[in-house]
Amino acid sequence: MTAPALLFLPGLLCDAEVWAAQTAALGRDRRCLVAEYGLADALTTMAERALQLADAAGLDRLAVVGHSMGGRVAAELWHLAPQRVAGLALMDTGWHPLPGGEAGQAERAGRQRLLDIARRQGMSAMARDWVQGMVHPDRLDTPLAEAVVAMLARRTPDHQAAQIHALLHRPDASATLRTVTVPTLLLTGAQDAWSPPARHDEMAAMVAGPVSRVDVPHCGHMAPMEAPQAVTAALAAWLTTL
Repeated sequence: MTAPALLFLPGLLCDAEVWAAQTAALGRDRRCLVAEYGLADALTTMAERALQLADAAGLDRLAVVGHSMGGRVAAELWHLAPQRVAGLALMDTGWHPLPGGEAGQAERAGRQRLLDIARRQGMSAMARDWVQGMVHPDRLDTPLAEAVVAMLARRTPDHQAAQIHALLHRPDASATLRTVTVPTLLLTGAQDAWSPPARHDEMAAMVAGPVSRVDVPHCGHMAPMEAPQAVTAALAAWLTTL
């Protein structure tokens, strides 16, 4: 059987650069495709667009890799087309819906604050604010942080508004995760404050199929860029199980 192609799903405002190290290394042995969501404002729509891109590229069986928001898109893709998915790799992500009460209001307000900065001061100003919580503190004021800022700045406030809408209306993914029977990698940065290791432990307990768990040391939320070799190695090991 032909090895499944890798379908990479970026997170909020990210593009192919977030997966540059992984596509360069793993693309030697198999086809790689990085999804684009356009102005889609729902996770299901993003998953549908990713499948359309795979169809257009002539890709059938897929090893699906999602980071952050892309992990939630990956769960939606599994829900839509499980017969296409040979394996799932979910990184720095989560499963909870928007919480109720003050916690949900705080998340909504925090996302709106960043969108307001983007609209008033530009995407670069927003990205410099946002990056403070996205990478390990030791990587602030480094070329890595600057690369993250530059990547986010390539998007527009309209992209940000659409993707924030998708995240604020995200479903509870626990029921979907309990249907996952394919080999699944759950990876996060050990110091990811947005999507901590404990959350990935919860997800690992939900998945019905075989699960691999990796916590990348000295790493924040942007694991594919912060620790490219560790993430690539984890993906390579997972691919051998498909």
